[in-house]
Amino acid sequence: MPRRRRYFGGRPSLLLATALWLTACGGGGDTTVVDEAGSSGSGWTWQLPAFFPTPKVPEDNPMTEAKVELGRYLFYDTRLSGNGTQSCASCHHQDKAFTDGLARSIGSTGLVHPRNAQSLANVVYLPTLTWANPALVTLEKQMETPLFGDDPVEMGVNDHNKAEVLGRLQVDARYQRMFAQAYPHHAAPLNWENAIAAIASFQRSILSGNSLYDRYLRGEAELSPAQVRGMNLFFGEKAECFHCHSSFNFNDQIIHANSRLVDTPFHNTGLYNIDGKGTYPESLGAYEITFIAEHMGAFRAPSLRNVEVTAPYMHDGSITTLEEVVATYAAGGRNITEGPYAGDGRANPFKNDFIGQIDLNAQEQADIVAFLKSLTDHELLTNPAYANPFTTEGLADAQP
Repeated sequence: MPRRRRYFGGRPSLLLATALWLTACGGGGDTTVVDEAGSSGSGWTWQLPAFFPTPKVPEDNPMTEAKVELGRYLFYDTRLSGNGTQSCASCHHQDKAFTDGLARSIGSTGLVHPRNAQSLANVVYLPTLTWANPALVTLEKQMETPLFGDDPVEMGVNDHNKAEVLGRLQVDARYQRMFAQAYPHHAAPLNWENAIAAIASFQRSILSGNSLYDRYLRGEAELSPAQVRGMNLFFGEKAECFHCHSSFNFNDQIIHANSRLVDTPFHNTGLYNIDGKGTYPESLGAYEITFIAEHMGAFRAPSLRNVEVTAPYMHDGSITTLEEVVATYAAGGRNITEGPYAGDGRANPFKNDFIGQIDLNAQEQADIVAFLKSLTDHELLTNPAYANPFTTEGLADAQP
């Protein structure tokens, strides 16, 4: 009998081989150009990777070139934090596919966050945001958490310094010009709502679809023998990776302009089982939002694109290498034998039913890792359109 999938938020996605999924999404070639000027009046043109569907963009925040460029400046500007020390890019480095290389991110006041920073590549295609919040569905709303949140403090903007932080931008002639260009019909365009909308627009523009694997699908490159073996395991019924990573974005939550039914599953992968009853430490997954016991430890499956450069892994950064990740899934979860988090995650009662022991030998595990490394898009990591506008290097935080 086939195993069923433990999830919530919709019916299970159809599990298609990636090549078939990609073929259904669009035409061939290196790039698909979609001009949205006719529908939104924005003049924005999507330069989509081959086979990527047209993104869905909120009607009240259409894409424009001026808004995206403004958002890029704001994304990298440390003046947007309460104490002037941190920008969005502090936790989302371009050379790490917009993650930060830390197990758990550190806010502007030094507080360590409970979760690992997620990649922003292809975030425009995500129907839910952050690791485990089924109710958070727009980048505009999500941006309020790092800006204004206090548990934990991230950028540290609050009621006491909110006007001061915005004032730093209001006296900058460049921002006066850029906000006016991005919002030409606003009498006083330089405000928090427009700043957030611009950052969201920039984030939506960050696309990744030119990895070795993408070029292989387009007939432009070859995978190594190990990568081919790993690909066959990944999409086959032995390793079963594709059950949670089947889309063109190698995840299982996708939304785009032509979506009719959007699935938003979250999964417990058996990382912890502290009390033998399924409990997770610190970050409790979707349970924190729903307070439903079965949602303990349930997190959104992240995209595996660029996974080679986004270590450490899992929602809390508790696994340091891809080899360890694959070994953990092959074991059917993680058994922690000592310390405060001791417990056999393999026996977690809320674990996804697809997470079971898999008989993968060392070579097969290495082959899967080799395939995962074929998903790295080196163009994304250096693309000047996504780079820091305040530095010639384009990758580090900078004060303008």
